[in-house]
Amino acid sequence: MTISINAAFDSGNIVVDSVEGPSARLSIRKDRESDFYQWFHFRVACTAGDALELAIAGLANSAYPDGWPGYAAAASYDREHWFRLDTSYDAGTLTIRHTAEGPLLWVAYFAPYSMERHHDLVASVAECEGVTYRCLGTSLEGQPIDCLEMGTGDTQVWLYARQHPGESMAEWWMEGALEKLTDPADPYARSLLGKCRFHIVPNMNPDGSRRGHLRTNYAGVNLNREWDNPTAERSPEVLCVRNAMDESGVDWAMDVHGDEAIPAVFLAGFEGIPSLKDAQIAKYRAFQTALAANTPDFQVELGYEFSAPGQANLSMSTTQLAERFGAVSMTLEMPFKDNRDLPDPVQGWSPERSKLLAHACLQTLDQML
Repeated sequence: MTISINAAFDSGNIVVDSVEGPSARLSIRKDRESDFYQWFHFRVACTAGDALELAIAGLANSAYPDGWPGYAAAASYDREHWFRLDTSYDAGTLTIRHTAEGPLLWVAYFAPYSMERHHDLVASVAECEGVTYRCLGTSLEGQPIDCLEMGTGDTQVWLYARQHPGESMAEWWMEGALEKLTDPADPYARSLLGKCRFHIVPNMNPDGSRRGHLRTNYAGVNLNREWDNPTAERSPEVLCVRNAMDESGVDWAMDVHGDEAIPAVFLAGFEGIPSLKDAQIAKYRAFQTALAANTPDFQVELGYEFSAPGQANLSMSTTQLAERFGAVSMTLEMPFKDNRDLPDPVQGWSPERSKLLAHACLQTLDQML
C-alpha cells in the first residue's frame, strides 16, 4: 500500500518528489522571496506496520547544512506528544526511518507551535488578573502583533520570540514564561511582578509561522536584521515593536531563538556595541553565570564568537537595544538537536524543556534584580 504525504496546513512545508510504497523522496520549499530553507512539517498517511523511509534531499544548500549531522527529526501521532525518529544524514540527504504505529504520523523539524495555539495562549493569558493586552501593529499579511503586559514595577523588561518563525521552540519557551508569570502561587512571579513591567511578544513573525518559513516574513525579510532601520514596507513587525519599546524604554530584554547547529543552550550578548559600559556587560555576565547555576540545561562553553570592540551588528535586536537604551539585552538560543550535556534519546530538546528553561530564566532575572 502506498503512503500519502501532505503539508497543506498551518506551518506545513514539504515538496513530494516521488512516492513508492512506504518510501518517499522529498524536498523543502524555500521561504517566500528568499533562498532560506530548513524547516519542514508534514503529515504521513500510512498503515500501522509500514516500514517508512522518508528521504529529504537537496539539503547541502539549505540555510544551515551543519545542522543536519547528529540531528533527529521530531514526530507525533496525536500532535501533543513529540518524540524523535531514527534519522541519518549523508551527502545532502536526510533519511528518516520509522515503523508506523498508527494511520497518521506528523513529522517536523521541531515540535510546531501553531497559530491556533498562539491565539489560545494569548486569549488565556489576556484573561488573567493584572494582564493588559495590546496589539502593537500588524504583519504584512494583516496578522496582529500581540503584546501581553503585566507587573507594577519600574524595571522595563521585554521578552519577544519567533523573529525566525521556524524556531518554534521559542514560542514553547514563551508559553512557559507566561504560565509562570500568571501563576498567583509562584513566588518568583510575584516578586518579579512587583519589580518589573513586562512586555511580552510571543510571536513577532506570524506570517512566516503560518507559511512554514524558516527565517523570514512574507516579504522574504530576516526580521533580526532590520532593527537599525525597520520600515512599514519591509518589516512592519519590527517597526511596531521597536516603536513600543521607544515609548516604554528597555532595561532588560531577551530575544528567544533556536540554533540549528550547536547542540546546547547558550546566550549571545552585545560585547561589540560602540557605547558598551562596564556595568552593563557585568550584569549580562552575572545573569549568564547565575542561569548556568540554576539549570543544568544551560551552559557557557559553546556559543557564538564575540564581535570586536565597536563592531557589533546594530541591525540585530540584542545589539540595537543595548546600544539604543543601555539595556541588558541578550539572545537566548536553544538547540534543534539534542542538548549535548543532558541528552534525552526519546524526545531530544523538547517543548517541555523549552518551557522549563523559561522558568529558570525568570528565576534568574528575579535574582539579578
